[in-house]
Amino acid sequence: MKLLFTKNYCYLTLCLVLFLSGCTLPKPIKGAVVSAREEASAIGVAIMKQGGTAFDAMIATDLALTVCYPNAGNISGGGFFMYRTAAGEVGSLDYREKAPLGASSDMYLDKEGNIVPNKSTLGGLAVGVPGTVAGLVAIHKKFGTLAWEDLVQPAIDLAREGYLVTEKQQRSFESKKETFIALNGPDTLYAQGFQAGDRVQNTALAETLERIAMFGKAGFYEGPVADDLVERVRETGGIITHEDLLAYEPVWRDPINFQYKELNIYSMGPPSSGGICLGQILKMIEPYDVGQYEHNSVEAMQVIVEAERRSYADRSLYLGDPDFIQIPKDSLLDVDYLNERMNSFTFEKATKSTDIAPGTIQWEESEETTHYSIVDPMGNAVAVTTTLNGSYGSKVFVEKGGYFLNNEMDDFSSKPGVPNMFGLIGGKANAIAPQKRMLSAMTPTLVERNGKLAMVVGTPGGSTIITSVLQTILNVYEFEMDVQSAVSAARFHHQWLPDVVVFEPGRFDPALIKSLQDKDYNIKEEYSRIIGRVDAIQISDSGEITTGADPRGDDTAVPLF
Repeated sequence: MKLLFTKNYCYLTLCLVLFLSGCTLPKPIKGAVVSAREEASAIGVAIMKQGGTAFDAMIATDLALTVCYPNAGNISGGGFFMYRTAAGEVGSLDYREKAPLGASSDMYLDKEGNIVPNKSTLGGLAVGVPGTVAGLVAIHKKFGTLAWEDLVQPAIDLAREGYLVTEKQQRSFESKKETFIALNGPDTLYAQGFQAGDRVQNTALAETLERIAMFGKAGFYEGPVADDLVERVRETGGIITHEDLLAYEPVWRDPINFQYKELNIYSMGPPSSGGICLGQILKMIEPYDVGQYEHNSVEAMQVIVEAERRSYADRSLYLGDPDFIQIPKDSLLDVDYLNERMNSFTFEKATKSTDIAPGTIQWEESEETTHYSIVDPMGNAVAVTTTLNGSYGSKVFVEKGGYFLNNEMDDFSSKPGVPNMFGLIGGKANAIAPQKRMLSAMTPTLVERNGKLAMVVGTPGGSTIITSVLQTILNVYEFEMDVQSAVSAARFHHQWLPDVVVFEPGRFDPALIKSLQDKDYNIKEEYSRIIGRVDAIQISDSGEITTGADPRGDDTAVPLF
């Protein structure tokens, strides 16, 4: 690739300049953690400096995000874990939340069968059975090399000593303050008007983490922590019981694996829609060779938008929890099927979503997920996306435990054909049932090239997760960007329904937008918003590690030298 030649040439030139000037060469990066907060990334790297692997660093990073990134970092949500060992073994863990045993398909409907506003998003009834702690314990059991308590301790210390509020975080707290008070009272921790630069100490969370450090999974799903969780859910109208907590188990699953040109890509399978949709979109655009066009040109964007439109339509009909439904994974990724899906596409004019089957359903998901990517010096890599769903989840705060509860139940189809909080439509495949996992768009992804690890990537962003990961991969591979430029580049999004192309505000030439509108693409300024916050790591053919932390958030890459 042209990119690799250019980078190597520049590096050799730099070496010559430094040699002639008597300066020291920059140290090569041996590993890295890229996450939503500098504190969490630094803690992950510190674990690797102690001899820990990417798997050890993952546990410490995850728990640190619980402390300093409370809108999405969590011990009371769930997520998906993709891994690749230094030996090339690839796998995934599903620790997505589940519906409680007392859940029912009509639990968010009134007597007339209409959805009750906010019932699936705010308060205790919105809470799914958490999977995070069980997931972390399962990962440690399979891959951990350092002692469990040593991996939890940095988060305990961070909770006790406190973390500094950023400007973006201050705005986030302020935007949710009234809701925090409505559900938890005026004395609740995160309604205290924290300003940028203030230090937030969370003693209650430190004590919760100490029990998790001491007792592992039982420290969360049993004993006083479980008692406080169940009590708080019930106080706010929920139905989770101790039986629900004790019954929760994560599941090791085979990843979705597909080829895109010379790339071998692994991503998360159902109940995440991420891997299948990413594979469908890339396979649909492959015959069009988007790399021949300019980045974010009309032609390239048309091909990508039309592939997204068709994939998201399939998502709404076919995808859900594989433990409850049969999912035609091979058929959905079949090249002949996907080529046929694109037969109706023409560069002359936009396809209408109403003309794309199934055409009667939509879906959507919260923006406030978080993703982190890790590579260690041994060559192990992890991509993890975890969430409370909405920002601060259900907004229910367990004061005795120091953490927010998720609102993942909204990711089910409360009523087939009716969009969720993010505008996504779902069908019967994603209907609510006891012990069922809700559909997700989370897309932690690993990319291989020439048999070697080439990229670790993922993002938050609800329904925009899939398209953000897609564009980042294309930016590196097709448009020959370095990984930081690929992450920072302007993004766009389409999800079948609503039939609107979403653009990041102020990032696109008005003439380009006008050209797309002239082809009947529906573009509305009021739909403009930030799309995703990608955290990625790239590894060159020669083993050089570079990082991309998304400037849209407080995301930070911390290298290990």
